[in-house]
Amino acid sequence: MNLILPYCNSLTSYSRFKTREVKCGNVGIGGDNPIRIQSMTTTDTMDTKATVAQSIRMIEAGCELVRITAPSINEAKNLEQIKKELVAAGYHTPLVADIHFTPNAAEHAARIIEKVRVNPGNYADKKKFEEIEYTDSAYESELDRIRQRFTPLVKICKEYGTAMRIGTNHGSLSDRILSRYGDTPLGMVESAFEFLRICEDLNYYNIVISMKASNTQVMVQAYRLLVQKMIESGRNYPLHLGVTEAGDGEDGRIKSAVGIGTLLEDGLGDTVRVSLTEDPEFEMPVARALVKKYQAHKINSSTNHTSWNLPYNPYEYTRRTSTNIINIGAHNVPRVIADLSHREQLSPASFYPLGYNYSIPTDKWNISDMACDYVYVGNNKIDFEIPGTLGIIYNSETWKQINQPIRQYPLFCADEFLISENTHPELNFVAVTLDVLTDNFLNQIKTKNNIVLIADSFSDNTMMEIRALFIKLMTAQISMPVILKYNYKNLSEEDFQLYASAETGALLLDGMGDGLWLKTINCATPQLVNSTSFGVLQATRTRISKTEYISCPSCGRTLFDLQETTQRIRERTSHLKGVKIGIMGCIVNGPGEMADADYGYVGVGVGKISLYKGKEVVKKNIPTEHAVDELINLIKDNGDWVEKEPS
Repeated sequence: MNLILPYCNSLTSYSRFKTREVKCGNVGIGGDNPIRIQSMTTTDTMDTKATVAQSIRMIEAGCELVRITAPSINEAKNLEQIKKELVAAGYHTPLVADIHFTPNAAEHAARIIEKVRVNPGNYADKKKFEEIEYTDSAYESELDRIRQRFTPLVKICKEYGTAMRIGTNHGSLSDRILSRYGDTPLGMVESAFEFLRICEDLNYYNIVISMKASNTQVMVQAYRLLVQKMIESGRNYPLHLGVTEAGDGEDGRIKSAVGIGTLLEDGLGDTVRVSLTEDPEFEMPVARALVKKYQAHKINSSTNHTSWNLPYNPYEYTRRTSTNIINIGAHNVPRVIADLSHREQLSPASFYPLGYNYSIPTDKWNISDMACDYVYVGNNKIDFEIPGTLGIIYNSETWKQINQPIRQYPLFCADEFLISENTHPELNFVAVTLDVLTDNFLNQIKTKNNIVLIADSFSDNTMMEIRALFIKLMTAQISMPVILKYNYKNLSEEDFQLYASAETGALLLDGMGDGLWLKTINCATPQLVNSTSFGVLQATRTRISKTEYISCPSCGRTLFDLQETTQRIRERTSHLKGVKIGIMGCIVNGPGEMADADYGYVGVGVGKISLYKGKEVVKKNIPTEHAVDELINLIKDNGDWVEKEPS
């Protein structure tokens, strides 16, 4: 057991963490306000007409704060005209200037609009990927330099009543932070705290903080550590939540929901931006759907944040230790269980949406990288040959009637298993809820080596109830594998996918869960359920089944059509299972995010691309028309290319 400082009100019952209110024009963030939704324009800030038109589309889609890039003083000055035209059209939504590298642009914007976002990694530093050994005095000298550079902006914000977001990004930590703290969540937190302390020394507190990363594990750990450090020091600034460079389509939605939803499940978060490689107005419905689950909860302002005695560390990823049973638990990847129990009759075609395609001419099963590992069929009986990699799960009484139980296993309820005289010698699935885990039950199963537990819940507090179940198992030193089972009924497909990603991702990011079983009624097709299961495992980096694209949203700094380029790269590389490709429209986060990718494609000028291997640039200023081919050649040169199998 570990004595752990807290990062939220409770691990086992939902309670929103109370933060101070920050006013951004006419919109309050934190305090008793609802969770705010925001996004960022993708137009050239100097194109006033296009920026105003897109801002209006965003606002009408539900955007409560509109962020606009200001890469130079000229764009910062044009924010005044953009604001005037929005007000003239009847729109008073607060504007946020997004600043990187240019303090003069921030200082001008802070006099015009309601909020500025600064990135501590590049506001006063230039990233050269140099590792420097700092003495304490040299480090303090660097902090004094930052103070001198940053203080004018703080004073302007204080004078004009302008809010500020101190937005740390994992991909753009300064060389100074990296040299002392490494590429870590702690480094991200300290990067923000350096700027926060300067603000507080100047009695300026109208601040929101963010800890963004494209890696959901890093992102969640950084936010948790930030809140823990705030609780420890008596601070309670509002949190802006976001997974940066989440990508597009289903992958982007799942990845965003895993990262943002994990923190919302913990009661953290005051404003949300879902970052998709799509037009920004399409981000709003996703963000609204994600946060609506949490808006109705009351904010808890009187929680006593005492230390926790926990059998795991929520600030770093370590998978729970479990025993190996056939192919579940231990060092096996988390398994996916599909559910066909509602079908009246099963045929080989029933398995097509689950990644198994039966070929009649060859009399063989073709198995995809996203083929489920087990199928629960309930009381149905299968009268055809199943794929050799697939296991079938029956209700226990039906299983007992099967004559040849090869790769066919029973599902018991807890009490039934304890009294049953007929169980499988190698693998039995046993469904349990938190209330079932009495000392008596745990003592009876403790020595069993043929049980996989199905952690189930039927409450509105499912994630935290199952987390409590894991804590109880770990405290009792029960090491048998556990499958996460979630039940969804009468939801839209979008709500199902977002909620499932948030609720299961929250546990998987803490190393809890040896598999995933999403049961749906009137929610989603079997194919969507299956792809969501694998998408969540990919987003939590617990099981890789496809290429991963770290693709930032467009903004006014983007030097090529990001959506079109991402699609062209995806068409050529989507078969490269496990390869991570970063696609960045500009240099702001490019080099840093490349450290988390295997290969990078970064815009460095109009019509020009640089290619990265990890964080090292290997080819510069490639014409756009040749850049995708050059990326493919780079992947081939490094031995990561495989030819696409014919469909």
